[in-house]
Amino acid sequence: MANPTKVPFLDLVTSHKELEDELLAVVKKAFSNAGFIGGPMVEEFEREFARFCDAKLCVGVNSGTDALRFALMAAGVEPGDIVITAPHTFIATTEAISQAGGHIAFVDINEQTYTLDPEKLRAYLEKDCDFDAKTGKLIERASKRKVAAIVPVHLYGQMADMDPIMELATKYKLFVIEDACQAHGAEYFSKKHNAWKKAGSIGKAAAFSFYPGKNLGACGEGGGITTNDEAMAQRMKMIRDHGQAKKYYHDIEGYNGRLDSIQAGWLSVKLRHLARWNEARRALAHRYHELFAEVKDSVVAPIEESWTKGVYHLYVVRVRDREVLQTYLAEAGIGSGIHYPIPLHLQKAYEHLGYIQGAFPVTERVAGEIVSLPMFPQLSPSQQELVASKVLEFLHASVAAAR
Repeated sequence: MANPTKVPFLDLVTSHKELEDELLAVVKKAFSNAGFIGGPMVEEFEREFARFCDAKLCVGVNSGTDALRFALMAAGVEPGDIVITAPHTFIATTEAISQAGGHIAFVDINEQTYTLDPEKLRAYLEKDCDFDAKTGKLIERASKRKVAAIVPVHLYGQMADMDPIMELATKYKLFVIEDACQAHGAEYFSKKHNAWKKAGSIGKAAAFSFYPGKNLGACGEGGGITTNDEAMAQRMKMIRDHGQAKKYYHDIEGYNGRLDSIQAGWLSVKLRHLARWNEARRALAHRYHELFAEVKDSVVAPIEESWTKGVYHLYVVRVRDREVLQTYLAEAGIGSGIHYPIPLHLQKAYEHLGYIQGAFPVTERVAGEIVSLPMFPQLSPSQQELVASKVLEFLHASVAAAR
């Protein structure tokens, strides 16, 4: 039987206790004016989060899935259009593509960053597609479908390599929607612009999730879309609210995808602390790096490329005998997770896409080795050292047993 929890995988209690008075004041404010859906608190958060992401506009919605789905719809994905993404992500990424009417096409990831590999993307666009200069459309040769968009996923708090992705998108007249659901506050150094760019400020739009466990989490479901395109923002506001241009005037069919005012108020309170929390995560990540330095051949730590400042939504390492390690940690009262054990192209839900084992070897190799260790801003030095010591203890025991 596992010992009582000494180090949880995620602590959602401590930060809320620290902010209890401010968070409860939001609830009381909503109770006093009965403004539960939309309204000033939502509009205030939208302005604040847009500013935080260095974007002009933000549209608050009901979830990260809605955020990506509405962004794709508003950007102009048409039924059957191909939308390219990576197979190493949560299924919400591809659900949003399908539900927006798009057809999913996968491109493998870079083994260092776990994000969409620009060179593999280039190979797909150049070898598997034909560009019709007359129509300005890129057509996938095998399916005859139009390629419309790219959805790079900023995974685990690390950003995808955006300069080459944007260059390819421009060349082939594709639009880019960032899946930034795990990257609140992450940054990318763009050589093209000679400047650091925030997640959510590079593509045509970006989708964020405010699920409670995210770096910026609500007290339930929540999401947001950042963009610099005013017409697109206006369309997304209609989509989230049953297609209404104004009350009871429906210009299009939409969805019930609005952000609650209490959620928005909570997010505004927590947004003021996000930069500090992100820095705490970065410090913890770098300490993990140091603690695992002596066993870098046995524990592959996250690699933070020179062009990214990660916010470590998750601290994901690669090891052999992952399941055995998880059991060992659980017996020591330490939580862990796997993000994500089965690549999307091998999920039963996507059998119809026709991908087979071996289609994306990097994703498949990574998926069998990754394990997520405890990572949250309030993780104490003693807790972190206990995690590291138990991982090292396990590895040394494994080596001894092999000998």
